[in-house]
Amino acid sequence: MHAATAKDAALAVTLGKNPERIRDHNRRVVLDVIRRHGPLGRMHIARLTHLTAQAIANIVDELVAENFLMQLGRLKTGRGQPPIQFAVNPDGAMTIGVEMGSTHMVTTVLDLAGTPRVQHIRPIKDVSPEKLSLQLRHEVDAVKRSFPSRLLGIGVVMPGPFDIEGMSSVGPTTLPGWSGIDAAAVLSEACGETVLVENDANAAAVGERLFGSGRAISNFAMMYFGAGIGLGIIQDSVPYRGAFGNAGEVGHIVVRPGGRQCACGQHGCLETYASVYALREKLAAAGIEATEFETIEKLHQQRHPILLEWLDEAAAYLAPMIAMIENILDPETIILGGMLPDAIIDDLIGHMGRLPISIASRRVRALPRVIRGQTGQFTAALGAAALPMFEAMTPKLDTNSET
Repeated sequence: MHAATAKDAALAVTLGKNPERIRDHNRRVVLDVIRRHGPLGRMHIARLTHLTAQAIANIVDELVAENFLMQLGRLKTGRGQPPIQFAVNPDGAMTIGVEMGSTHMVTTVLDLAGTPRVQHIRPIKDVSPEKLSLQLRHEVDAVKRSFPSRLLGIGVVMPGPFDIEGMSSVGPTTLPGWSGIDAAAVLSEACGETVLVENDANAAAVGERLFGSGRAISNFAMMYFGAGIGLGIIQDSVPYRGAFGNAGEVGHIVVRPGGRQCACGQHGCLETYASVYALREKLAAAGIEATEFETIEKLHQQRHPILLEWLDEAAAYLAPMIAMIENILDPETIILGGMLPDAIIDDLIGHMGRLPISIASRRVRALPRVIRGQTGQFTAALGAAALPMFEAMTPKLDTNSET
């Protein structure tokens, strides 16, 4: 095994393993390192992954033959034969991501380098399983006709929570009619491909992990503003979903006992004060009905009093929630993102001011306690497309394997 330099060892997030029985893991390690660091020679890959030179040679040749990697020119160095560089082949495969919201369907196509090739939005009125499944099939068929690349997988995100007894699944931030349905099975059958289904907050966190603020962060939480509000959790570089896929359902934590009625059946949920839906309700009560993303952005630029009122109220309830999340999860940072303009998220972070004391209240920090995401308003669709890529290209440590 090669002795890595201290610098290279610090760059390596996940160490490779040499036994043949975990070759698939080693392939993921190599793909992940090249994806994160850009073009690399075999020896540099070996140092970063802690794999043998022979293992790297075999894996790289295999990945080139499968079009996952492409061979570039030689890197000019001071002495000796310049090393051949290898990079992820953008045209080697594609993934499709679809966000199924309560009012829209967003489709994103990523190439293997993680570059969006297509992104479009379709308004929807009927969110029944039959109609959404048919629409998904149309979307997938259209992408296949347009792109000849191998389809690595399809990811679909939907708002949670999923199948909770005593918690209504009917409301403005959910998809009525899907309760008790195996969404992955229904959607896979509809489009003839295996579909990975995830809640929107977890998918958004995956998007940030691969392409946004979380690229160099192995433990973080992402507060996602969709129609409602949820929390995606990345623990040791992979999503933490909980036993039934509902981890991070912070939108239905009661922050004001006896407060506003929530569609889930409770009173005073965080979602009724700090979500995009709560903002739209406030604006509608003031006679402002057209509340799409661009309208909200313009209202913020005008410093509209209703929007500023929501900012104050949302920040007041979010600040203690941030501290609660820190005390429970101990993340490196908490990322805020989703279907709000960047300027509003920045303003929201500013309105929270000095956060309540938590275990994150350390004088020396590598990152602020709260930061804004970098993947924009369609981060959930991006995350959906990233899910199959995450499955194919991200190492998953097997705690039962020998190192």
